[in-house]
Amino acid sequence: MLRTARVAPGGIVFHVLNRANAQARVFERSPDYAAFERVMCDTVRAVPMRILGYVIMPSHWHLVLWPERDGELAAFMQRLTTTHVRRWHLHRQTVGLGHLYQGTYKSFPIQEDEHLLVVMRYVERNPVRAKLVERAEDWRWSSFWRWLHPEVVDGMPPLCPWPVERPPNWPDYVNTCEPQAQVDTLHGSIAKGRPFGGGAWQWQTTKALGLESTFRPRGRPRGT
Repeated sequence: MLRTARVAPGGIVFHVLNRANAQARVFERSPDYAAFERVMCDTVRAVPMRILGYVIMPSHWHLVLWPERDGELAAFMQRLTTTHVRRWHLHRQTVGLGHLYQGTYKSFPIQEDEHLLVVMRYVERNPVRAKLVERAEDWRWSSFWRWLHPEVVDGMPPLCPWPVERPPNWPDYVNTCEPQAQVDTLHGSIAKGRPFGGGAWQWQTTKALGLESTFRPRGRPRGT
């Protein structure tokens, strides 16, 4: 059922995340989740984007995106979030009654090797860590479920083949608990926008994208 493929390189892969304001529930019922998937579909048609993976959780969502050119990530995310927020408020008749999300989305670059597989497992395993399901494939609102059900097309966001081979034991890999140190490193990348990859790639990407500040400690520097 799982497909593996290679595609020509181009652009940098990003993990993207946004959370609801005040930890509120954005998605309460199945139609709420389905509506976000439809917004993803509409956005891809308007602003082409390679979607490698995603998961929609009650109060937040994760996307793994692979833009081809500079500026595509920002354009895609702006349209996606603006459209979703507008439709969400219109449906509930709450236009003008506050912000839906905490703020601008967070993102960090990912190296296209085993580091990407680590991020994909982290994203698709989210419902298991949150104790929403026992196995990741049981969560309907994720790319993992989507890959396992290619016959379902209507309203589904298109998924792009990964730039690395998907391991044949992917279901077991996703459902295996990650080392805590690995999760902590990913949380650091999420919090600071720090590139996630090997040392040489990490520093090269940091300089290329001007992300040196993501390696500086927070707060005022100590005096000598």
